[in-house]
Parts: sequence; C-alpha cells; structure tokens
Amino acid sequence: MSANKEREVPVRIIYRKKGHGHGHHGGAWKVAFADFMTAMFAMFLVLWLINQSSDVKSAVAGYFQDPLGRADEFGSSIVPGEGAQASVVRPMRPTDVTDMRLNKMEVMSRLQEELASAPELKGVMDKIEIKLTDEGLQIQLLEDSTGVFFESGSASPSWRGRGVLAILGQELGQLPNPILIAGYTDARPYRRADGYSNWELSADRANTARRILQLNGVGDHQVLQIRGFADRDLLTPGDPYAASNRRVSITMKFDGTPAPSDSTGSAGPQAQGAFE
Repeated sequence: MSANKEREVPVRIIYRKKGHGHGHHGGAWKVAFADFMTAMFAMFLVLWLINQSSDVKSAVAGYFQDPLGRADEFGSSIVPGEGAQASVVRPMRPTDVTDMRLNKMEVMSRLQEELASAPELKGVMDKIEIKLTDEGLQIQLLEDSTGVFFESGSASPSWRGRGVLAILGQELGQLPNPILIAGYTDARPYRRADGYSNWELSADRANTARRILQLNGVGDHQVLQIRGFADRDLLTPGDPYAASNRRVSITMKFDGTPAPSDSTGSAGPQAQGAFE
C-alpha cells in the first residue's frame, strides 16, 4: 500500500482565463462618421456652386424645380397614349441643358458677343441686326452696295457671309428652337433670260443660308420654313432701291411666339422659289 501511495501523482486542473480584449463599443461611431461625411459633401457642393457661372446656377435651380422635365414634352395625362404627342428630341450636347434655360435677352447678348469677337466680321457689325420681334429672336444680315454677305445678283455667299452664318450655326444649333429663314431683295427689276427673278434670288439666298447653318450645327428638324419675299417686304419702304432692303433674316422662335403667317413668300424647308 505504501508503495502505491508513493506512485500516485496528484492531478492538477488548471483553468486559464481567455482574454476578451476591450469591450464592445457599439455602432455609434459609424453614425457620427456618416454625419461628418454628409456635412463635408454638402460643404464642398456649396463651395462648388458658389464658384460656378450664373448659367450653371440657373440650370441647377431649374433641375430641382422640374427634375424630370417631362411635362412640356409628353403632356399632362398620366394615361399612356393620351395628352400631347411626344416630340422627337435630338441627343443633347452638354451645354444644351443650360442653353435651354437661357431667356431671350441672354441668347441675344451671347450672339452679339460671339459675332463681335470674330476677326473676320470687324467693320461690318453694323450690317448685322439682332432684335426681338413678335416671331422670336431675329438676326438680319443687311447688304450694302458692295455686297457684304452675298455677291450682287447671286445666291453665292461672300467669305464674310460664310463666316457669320458659320458662327450663327454653331450657336443656334445648341438650342432646340425652330428656325425661320427668309430672303429679301430691293425693288430694282431683276430678270434673267431664263426667267430667274427676284423671287428665286431671295428664296435661293435663304436656302443657301440654311445649308451653311446646317453644316455648322443647326439640326434639320430645327428648320421650320425657308421663305423668299422678293421686294414685297421692304426694310426701307421710303427708299425701295436702298441696299439695306437686300437682306437675309434668321428668326429663332421661342415658346409663346405666334406661328408664321401665310403672307407673301415661299414657305417650306425645301422652297426653291416663290411666286404669287
């Protein structure tokens, strides 16, 4: 017995405590961090807006007033197929959203600035008349005895004529508004042996202007009418032979302006001449 007792080894049970580290702090820090990031984003957005131009500010304000921008295009009915017929809208360039929200005076001012800054137009700006009419924003290219924009008795544009029409095409092409183009002559008798007269000349000059405008940005869907008035709508009635009666006018219509009247002159996107 004594020998067995000597061989017995006491069993020791050791309990080791596992460390749990720091206690759980919860998710409160995540909420605070999210609030901080939101505040920083809002601050940078405000700083960005403050440094933007008035055009961008106007566009941003307009977006929040009408985020979807569908009321004018698709009508007021919520039933598919009812309401105003959806208009076909061309893919918009980045500046279109801003330009669409510019008012008439801003568009007119920008056109004047662009034309005045063109070196090729120095000295002839007094022959370019931009004004607001009942039909919309009207740009008139007025001739003089030297043939500023078109060669005398011809529908071929001068280099200045091509230059001003190219600038107008770039600017007007950024807007979705429809355009009316009209040609006018003075009262001097003009008739070639083949019967070509002031009627054809006025309409052909308007059509030449259309081609140059479209080559430089104006969309085909924008051209509403090409009209030739010959000498039936003189700019200077008191002097029917005045060179300023020979002109080409480009009118951009805005919402609310009346439709063009069926007055004397040719009408239609592909008009080649005008007869009564």
